[in-house]
Amino acid sequence: MQLLTFGLNHQSAPLAMRERVAFAGESLVKAALDLKSSVGALLRESAILSTCNRTEIYAASANPQAASLALEQWIAAHGGLKAGEIRAHTYLLPGDQTVRHAFRVASGLDSMVLGEAQILGQMKDAVRTAHEAGSLGPNLHQLFQRSFAVAKEVRTQTEIGSQSVSLAAAAVRLAERIFERLEDTRVLFVGAGDMIELAATHFAARHPKAMLVANRSIDR
Repeated sequence: MQLLTFGLNHQSAPLAMRERVAFAGESLVKAALDLKSSVGALLRESAILSTCNRTEIYAASANPQAASLALEQWIAAHGGLKAGEIRAHTYLLPGDQTVRHAFRVASGLDSMVLGEAQILGQMKDAVRTAHEAGSLGPNLHQLFQRSFAVAKEVRTQTEIGSQSVSLAAAAVRLAERIFERLEDTRVLFVGAGDMIELAATHFAARHPKAMLVANRSIDR
């Protein structure tokens, strides 16, 4: 039995593709159940981590190569894509590479904003969802528990956790550098997902003159 991670993130795939293969809210539970029923013959254990910047499947398999091909087809089908369309944007991390990657992700070292803490909660959500779907076995349980312990140690022993960091918080700080007073500024949020909700919360605390929300297309 070998650990593996298959997925794509902000470093490997464009935003439009990441959005198409992302799972949000209740769809993540359904996806975990579907993954188990569709690819379960090749995966003894599996967990899906899906955020605005990454969709990754952590798994334990006796045949990692065959499992990765099946995962590629499964993720592509979810996004209405062909396997060949996502192949250049995905990665397969076997064995020790999976462990190292999980440690980096949990610690915020693989995030778009270095040190952001939100990803740790999202990983814990992925574990809970996998448990509910009955796909979390002893190998992944140990991997994630070790990852959470490493993340705690990193934030305790280094300065990476000295400030609360997220994309939303970074956006506010950047805006404050560009505009003299946010209280005199109108803020437009493009989109209506979880990240926009978080960004709106951070901006609202600065009491801007006005806040508007628009989705990215007229249809939406």
